[in-house]
Amino acid sequence: MGGVLAVAVAPPAWAVDWSKVPGRDVVMFYPGQTSWEWNLTEADHSAAAKFKAGKNCIECHKGEEKTQGALLASGKKAEPAPIPSFPGHVAANVRFAYDDDKLLVRLEFAEPAVPDAKMDPDFATKVAVILNDAAVPEGVRAGCWASCHEDNASMPAAGGPAAGTSTRTKYLMKTRAKLSRQGGGDTLKPAEDLTRLLEAGYAQEWWQVKLNPGSPPQIADGIIFDTRRDMKPAIVASEASFAKGIWTVVLSRPLKAAAPYKTLAPGTTYTIGFSVHVGHTAKRFHHTSYEYTLALGQGTSGQGAADFVAVRQ
Repeated sequence: MGGVLAVAVAPPAWAVDWSKVPGRDVVMFYPGQTSWEWNLTEADHSAAAKFKAGKNCIECHKGEEKTQGALLASGKKAEPAPIPSFPGHVAANVRFAYDDDKLLVRLEFAEPAVPDAKMDPDFATKVAVILNDAAVPEGVRAGCWASCHEDNASMPAAGGPAAGTSTRTKYLMKTRAKLSRQGGGDTLKPAEDLTRLLEAGYAQEWWQVKLNPGSPPQIADGIIFDTRRDMKPAIVASEASFAKGIWTVVLSRPLKAAAPYKTLAPGTTYTIGFSVHVGHTAKRFHHTSYEYTLALGQGTSGQGAADFVAVRQ
């Protein structure tokens, strides 16, 4: 990537003084072909027993992201198709703010030197956020791994990335009638069961910004439930800039939203995760974070302050 600047944006810049909003550095690492099922399989994952006993991913692995990412990107573990010279991690500074109407998240990260993977010809870089609350317990425990399965496109049970035959997107396991080591397949629970799950809030939100230097950001959002559903029109807006090799990306999401989105409010703990695609990559060839907690304007009850506390502006 060059150091040319890209001007953002629709809508106009939001009136947030980000210098007054505390930031936290988040390391997103290359996950290879690790999945929900992989995490539960002791032959693959040495901490599977701890996870089954109740340890969340970040409790064991916080601080190990750079080492893990380098190992997985090298192809020495859980990655049969490594990209040569692909970085093991991308670090971002993340900040949250909110006002009466919206939640805003700002990510700032250096674009790493990467080869052109030629997977996504349209966008060099993509930034994504996944959010859920306690209605998705596996999301609370494992963040985006809750919806990543062996039978997703480009994962092992799909025949590997070279086969390219599966188009199955991310999904949540409770939507499936049958479960196996390879995931849940395409057999869904009865429609009335799916309706009850969705009405109970059993869905993860995903927000994605597609980026090219010099071009306005392109936004997509929706939910992950029985599949990854793109919702149109998107409720999330974005602005972005690229200068001297640094991306600054801001996403704005209304606090109040109609189902199947969640209404966000102080006093509730949310789970949040971040990921980036760099070098024209797609699907699982990304860098992702472990699960973090988010609260608006205050800590959470019972476990002290959340990892991110959005500052009221």
